[in-house]
Amino acid sequence: MSGPIIARTRAELSAACGGTSVSFVPTMGALHDGHLQLLEHARPLGGTLVASIFVNPTQFAPGEDFDAYPRTFGADLEVCAQAGVDVVFAPTVATMYPAGLDDTITVDPGPLGAVLEGAVRPTHFRGVLTVVAKLCGLVRPDVAVFGEKDYQQLTLIRHLARDLALGVDVVGCPTVREPDGLAMSSRNRYLSEDDRQRAAYVSAALRAGVAAAPDGVDAVLSAAATVLESAGIDPDYLVVTDPDLGSAMPGAEARLLVAARVGTPRLLDNTSLTLGA
Repeated sequence: MSGPIIARTRAELSAACGGTSVSFVPTMGALHDGHLQLLEHARPLGGTLVASIFVNPTQFAPGEDFDAYPRTFGADLEVCAQAGVDVVFAPTVATMYPAGLDDTITVDPGPLGAVLEGAVRPTHFRGVLTVVAKLCGLVRPDVAVFGEKDYQQLTLIRHLARDLALGVDVVGCPTVREPDGLAMSSRNRYLSEDDRQRAAYVSAALRAGVAAAPDGVDAVLSAAATVLESAGIDPDYLVVTDPDLGSAMPGAEARLLVAARVGTPRLLDNTSLTLGA
């Protein structure tokens, strides 16, 4: 199995991408089967498939796990080769932030970036949108693929591409789950054995909410909260929104989102549902 080209600079990236259409999957590495599905989803969408591996410092607040975030570059290259990635862009911090972290121009995520995850991690989405804008400027993709597990992030990136006219089609890919329903995440490796069993209740709560959807928003939230409570999980938030994270309407498609700390890791998950009229 031949491996992808590794590009670490702007010039190397430009030379590697050639003149074909480009599909792109940005990652922070520590790749798992969820990332593999993103890459396989993106593979037929462009002539050249680019994956980036960059642990972005600006989306971590002080005291978060930037230094401890898993870095498994060799194993990541094997996953990329398996998925048929043509180019792995693995820049340094200096390449991504030539003016330095404190003096760089950043992207304001707006009001949608201040709720849910933004309320818990106030600087997070500024860092995410800034690095996505930079990566899109460097890679110049036609299509970029992101997972639906981080649903608020996906929604904000769609707004970013639209509002800043990035010229990239942002595609969402369904969440990949473990056999017991737990959404795959690089942070799951930090779960203790006991917490790993409790973590499965997060997705179980979503399934309970979907089952209660014909009875409306209150029934969805009550059913999901009951499952979480049974496992001793106190969520940071548990909400029902419309697909664009606005107010949910009876009889319409909606989104149930949850975030909760289980042991050390903080787990995010969500699902679509249709509310009763």
